[in-house]
Amino acid sequence: SRRRIERQSGDSGVASQRVSTWRDLAPTIYRQRLVVEGIPAAPIGATDIESYLSRLSDVIEMRRLSDPVTHLSDTFGWAGWIHWETSGAHFYAWDTPLFFSVDIYTCKPFDDMTAVEFTKDVFSASAIEYQRF
Repeated sequence: SRRRIERQSGDSGVASQRVSTWRDLAPTIYRQRLVVEGIPAAPIGATDIESYLSRLSDVIEMRRLSDPVTHLSDTFGWAGWIHWETSGAHFYAWDTPLFFSVDIYTCKPFDDMTAVEFTKDVFSASAIEYQRF
């Protein structure tokens, strides 16, 4: 059984979390999701994101269907995405505060710690957090 975290906004406007039961609607489809967040040693740009997503594909053995794409938001910073045969990954980077977040979603098993350690090393992250869903 999976658990779902629902965000609700209280009177203060601050989001709180409530854990509820998650019903697997497609038990015959394997799904793995990993979110990795960290504090990089330096700001991250388009070339960094494209290189990271391409190399991540090789490191966790995913077949690329397209090259990575990136976009810069004047408000929120960089975003990037890569499409794999078995789903894909999204990458987000901020300059202020210096921070990144990666969302890896696949229908093929991969080793979480391989992805976490690779991400930490690529960005020389001073702090890293991760969560598998």
